[in-house]
Amino acid sequence: MSVPMRAGAAAALVLLALPLVSASRAQDVACPGGLREAAVGVAVVPPNVLHTPAYVAKELGLFARHCIDAKIVAFEGAGSATATVAVAQGKVIGTISDVAIAQGVKAHQIFMYAPRLPQLYAVSGQIKTPADLKGKRLSAAGGGVGSFNWRMARAVLTEAGLKPEDVQFISQGTAGRLPGLLTGQLDGVVLHPEDFFIAQRQRPDVHVLSVLAEKLPHMPSGAYGAADTLIGRDRITVVAVVAAMVEANRTIYRDKARVLPIIAKMTEKPLDAVEYALDVLTKNCIWAVNSGFAPERTTWTLAYNLENGDIQKDKAPTYAQIVDETIAAEAIAKVGGAVEIGGCRL
Repeated sequence: MSVPMRAGAAAALVLLALPLVSASRAQDVACPGGLREAAVGVAVVPPNVLHTPAYVAKELGLFARHCIDAKIVAFEGAGSATATVAVAQGKVIGTISDVAIAQGVKAHQIFMYAPRLPQLYAVSGQIKTPADLKGKRLSAAGGGVGSFNWRMARAVLTEAGLKPEDVQFISQGTAGRLPGLLTGQLDGVVLHPEDFFIAQRQRPDVHVLSVLAEKLPHMPSGAYGAADTLIGRDRITVVAVVAAMVEANRTIYRDKARVLPIIAKMTEKPLDAVEYALDVLTKNCIWAVNSGFAPERTTWTLAYNLENGDIQKDKAPTYAQIVDETIAAEAIAKVGGAVEIGGCRL
């Protein structure tokens, strides 16, 4: 299995090795029409642990089990223009936000694969409070102004009454966040658990300024979506992709030993850091075990985005315009129905 290859500044197409369930076997036994091709987006290259369920589904043959020949497409940020356009054009089943839908993207969220935030806002040793961020260099990785990293930094700044213009935002690739903090080129970054583990080992003064899930307890980390045109013309494929992704999430919870080497290779991170992150993510129910959707969480996030001006009030979508729960419902029925794993129910 090859690791992700970068192709251009915005996105890279990753063609992974064939799944363990071969195409011929899938065709002969379970897929009389053969495998259906589908492109599945991943938000970051190389991925963080959070973003790896698609790779797990690919490597373990879960896509093939549902008659899908999946190609993984990795983007530089879930909210990047390239990622949003790819979903809007029906080329990729990938992450999509309520902000993009409010801005006119004709798509629906179909699977809230990560209904909670796992990230921390990490800072260098001289920063003790959010007020100390004034004038400092903060990461706006994965899309610059308006990106997830920029928005999370903005949320931390508000604790001290600061505005984005009170700091210096540095646009960069997502892979540059951790090195930027370690070398002192950045003073504050959004870090995933495995990167924080690495950061503290290499630079002990790095510490947590804000736990984002505590500050934004109802905000999801990521939802997969599909263009309305894609759902209309090939619903069976969209449902099958979600079914494989649900199975991948459940496997991560149930069989850490099986998925750990896959995730470590794809993230290009040390095994102990990945194992630490897996424990954090599963104990805190970061990944969905079912659809991941809860209407109150979506409506809270919409209200938050309205308050911050990310969505104009006259363009605010309804819940039904953001979420199509029927896709996930069909997918969950295909994998044996709803479950609860370790107290995780979403």
